[in-house]
Amino acid sequence: MTLDVAGMKQGQRAMWAAGDYPEISQRIQSAAQHVVERAGVESGHDVLDVATGSGNVAIVCAGLGAKVTGLDLTPELLDAARERATAAGVECEWVEGDAEDLPYPDGSFDRVLSTFGTMFAPRHEIAAAELVRVTRPGGTIAVAAWTPEGGNGQMFKTVAQHLPPPPEAKRPTMWGEEQYMRDLFGPHGVDLEFERGNVVFESESPEAWLEYNERTLGPMVLARAALEPQGKWEALRQDLVDLYRGFNLNDDGSFRAEGEYLVTVARVPE
Repeated sequence: MTLDVAGMKQGQRAMWAAGDYPEISQRIQSAAQHVVERAGVESGHDVLDVATGSGNVAIVCAGLGAKVTGLDLTPELLDAARERATAAGVECEWVEGDAEDLPYPDGSFDRVLSTFGTMFAPRHEIAAAELVRVTRPGGTIAVAAWTPEGGNGQMFKTVAQHLPPPPEAKRPTMWGEEQYMRDLFGPHGVDLEFERGNVVFESESPEAWLEYNERTLGPMVLARAALEPQGKWEALRQDLVDLYRGFNLNDDGSFRAEGEYLVTVARVPE
């Protein structure tokens, strides 16, 4: 089967425009800070934030005095990023673009970052090669991705089990596996380091957390729209409640769970 890359990307635009990703992104801001710190972003650096979403990483970098470009496939998210940057009193350049075809010459940036973004590119090898290509010799790439075994990785797996078989594309959470990242970036001669982190999600109950995601998380919004008319949504909903209960760290009926992610740091030789 030939991979319908253009169709997949149109679907991703629709997916991340659905719901309220800018609201969701506030809950994962700590991961953006983690990536920026591991990349060693400093004032004066030229920084590219690939698949910036609503600008979590880009705005942090701009606050440090870096010259920042935030690139994303979804125009609606870039609009939200512009508003957030204005509110934060920082300047960034916002560009509609594709992680698999970055519109920049070789060696354009000191730091190239991505937090829960590039992992969704359909062709991992092409996306990884593009990250390396636009990084200057001596520069640093840092990406964060949900691990397959963590709470968010398991959520994506659970949703996928209730939907039609996906196209022949690789799982986004493979970017959260150390060995896979070694294989993915190894051919480019970069020096790799890894570090895990967790985002903490809290709500009144596991059920309330699911209801929140039904409204705000694009993949879940679209899954519900596809399954509910077929009478299949409640089965997925129950599986998700069971999943959230299993990851719940609280025993008083409220909800607190960790979403584990992997930060991969790739240093490009001089």
